[in-house]
Amino acid sequence: MSRLFNLLKKGSKSSLIAAIVNFILGCLKFGAYVITGNVAMFAEMMHSFGDAANQFFVFVGSAVSKKKPNERFPFGYGRLVNIVCLFAVLIVAILAYETILEGIHHITNPVHHEQPLNHFLIAAGVLLIGIILEVAVLYKAGKEVLEEAHKPTTGLHPLTTSYLNIAKAKPATKLVFMEDTVATGGGVIALLAIIIARYTGFVQIEGIVSVIIGLAMFYVVYKVFMENAAGAIGRADEEMEVHASKVILEHPEVSDIKRLVVMKEGEDKHVEALIEVSNYEFNLRELTEIKKSVTNELLKQPHVTDVNIEIMEDDDMDDWVSGNGSSINRNIYE
Repeated sequence: MSRLFNLLKKGSKSSLIAAIVNFILGCLKFGAYVITGNVAMFAEMMHSFGDAANQFFVFVGSAVSKKKPNERFPFGYGRLVNIVCLFAVLIVAILAYETILEGIHHITNPVHHEQPLNHFLIAAGVLLIGIILEVAVLYKAGKEVLEEAHKPTTGLHPLTTSYLNIAKAKPATKLVFMEDTVATGGGVIALLAIIIARYTGFVQIEGIVSVIIGLAMFYVVYKVFMENAAGAIGRADEEMEVHASKVILEHPEVSDIKRLVVMKEGEDKHVEALIEVSNYEFNLRELTEIKKSVTNELLKQPHVTDVNIEIMEDDDMDDWVSGNGSSINRNIYE
């Protein structure tokens, strides 16, 4: 049991915090929905419970993915977080479908009745609390995005520049950040909807907002599914390949790169390279030192956990084009 707890400690903290916050919000919104019968509140309730379940699965997956490699899984468990994210988005997809269905029903069959003031205040109060808590979680997730991208995390940066660096975040962090962005926006429009419905009598807007929230949930499902499906299969990290090529070519004895591939395994990155050296007369010890030096420099890069370097003599051909990719690599993979 202690081993399990030690493993869970390595999980994504933002996922765990978001899961707890969303579960509490889901319970509050459920209570408010039972009292008021508000359709926008129903949509927000489904959204919060969906996010809570999703983020809890991601937390567990991110923790288990940290398990060390063994004989059966020599490259570790990095892709597990991608597989867990794929499973988690199925839950969100089901809840999104139910949210849209309920919204359409309310649009086509609106119930025109004046909502008691106490019901309105309960719904508005719960949504306002939800917005505040979601912004707090979003801010923390934004800070993690910027930390993983090695960017400033002070002031409003987690709510602004984090969107420009989301591609550099870990899968778990990215999922939490995207979901909480949608959740915060959903809370705001749900609050506006119940205010408009009360003071204008346009009750269909609650159904319209429910459909919008459901569609936003489906957008998250699509983005998360596409990215994690690629991660589960195994994909090359082209941006890291360019950076790794610069690190390799900085070594004074390396003249060219014949082949270079950086594969993502969840949060981990594995580098394989065939490099060319300029001096044909290196002995085995010298070649070993070159290999060791390049390997150590690559292992210093973020999330690089495994490096495999092979060395060959310079063939007097420029294989690596301006550090942007190898012509031989393109021929192989195209």
